[in-house]
Amino acid sequence: MIKIYKNDSLSVEEIMARDTSKVDVSKIVSDIIENVRKNGDKALFEYCEKFDGGAPDSLLVSKEEIDDALENTDPALLAAMTEARDNIRAFHEKQVRQGFVMTEKEGVVLGQKITPVEKVGLYVPGGTASYPSTVLMDAIPAKIAGCSEIVMTTPAKNGVVSPAILAAASLAGVDKIYKVGGAGAVAALAYGTETVGKVDKIVGPGNAFVAEAKRQVFGIVGIDMIAGPSEILIIADGKANPRFVAADMLSQAEHDKIATAVLVTDSEELAENVSAELERQIPLLPRAEIARISIDNCGKIIVRSSLDGVIDTANEIAPEHLEVCVDDPFALLSKIKNAGSIFLGRNCPEALGDYFAGPNHTLPTSGTAKFSSPLSVDDFIKKSSFIYYTTDALSKVADKVDCFARHEGLHAHAKSATIRFEKDEEK
Repeated sequence: MIKIYKNDSLSVEEIMARDTSKVDVSKIVSDIIENVRKNGDKALFEYCEKFDGGAPDSLLVSKEEIDDALENTDPALLAAMTEARDNIRAFHEKQVRQGFVMTEKEGVVLGQKITPVEKVGLYVPGGTASYPSTVLMDAIPAKIAGCSEIVMTTPAKNGVVSPAILAAASLAGVDKIYKVGGAGAVAALAYGTETVGKVDKIVGPGNAFVAEAKRQVFGIVGIDMIAGPSEILIIADGKANPRFVAADMLSQAEHDKIATAVLVTDSEELAENVSAELERQIPLLPRAEIARISIDNCGKIIVRSSLDGVIDTANEIAPEHLEVCVDDPFALLSKIKNAGSIFLGRNCPEALGDYFAGPNHTLPTSGTAKFSSPLSVDDFIKKSSFIYYTTDALSKVADKVDCFARHEGLHAHAKSATIRFEKDEEK
């Protein structure tokens, strides 16, 4: 049963405490990466055989397989994915950045240019479940950014990729899809193999092995983030429906045994009613065992003395998902400083953002929302500055550059500015 804390003294560390003790996978992952670097496709086929129930005939998904997937995907799901794609595209198009040029000073041109990351690799989990929503969320911002090549890797059970995954990739405009998962897929994207081309950046969630592989190849390629277990924090007042609140908590608890679902409220009555609802709803879930462990070990209900205290707690936790279940959530929006994605009102379950609304569902976890943002078009672009000075413009500031550089002991820096105005005999 979920624990209820009726005091204001529980620390953030205590609220978010969960058993993350795991076997260190860093050595296993480093060995996989090295094997893929040395042996390329041969290593990938071996890992497919070992982890996915059999090696595919080809690592590259064929056009025929994609066409078959589109034909065999449930029409209702295909329609939902198509509408979700349009929503995601419309939202992310608002994120497109423009370069700028400054010419206010005579003889000086300054500016910033926006350039897409050229080659992007998307990692899409596919071991225990199929996640076409992740395909849409990762691929569409890259497409909008203008990346020249978008490739995807995903595990293929017995050599077969989920039709929904392939259909989503087609809808989102993915260029190539490879039947390989885990740390081996990350290594292939980072270093390249005979079949899998090297990319410039890798994005997408995955298990502990995938996360560790992304950590180890960072610097060879860019990455989006190292995602931890999923989490939800719900702010709710006494008028919230306990059935809805419990259902929303379980939407995260069913993800993982160490997923964290937390309710923070100023109502003791709501706290007790939500606890009772969790007990009623958990046995009804297909993933009841996972949800049970998550709620019992990581879930918490916190009763604070005031709604302001509730907001303070949320800001300290900086949750991945934050639901604000009050009558006027927009009155609280300005007070919320740290959250991955904010769900406002009593009719905005977190699942709406996971699948359909439009904002990205790849979000910072484990408190990193204090300094990180959801996946966006910005993750697929680079910003370069440019500078132009005429001779006359440089002559007016060369002495200031010289002064700065000499103060820092960098006399060659200083000389590079002043030499252009020395007489020939002084060279």
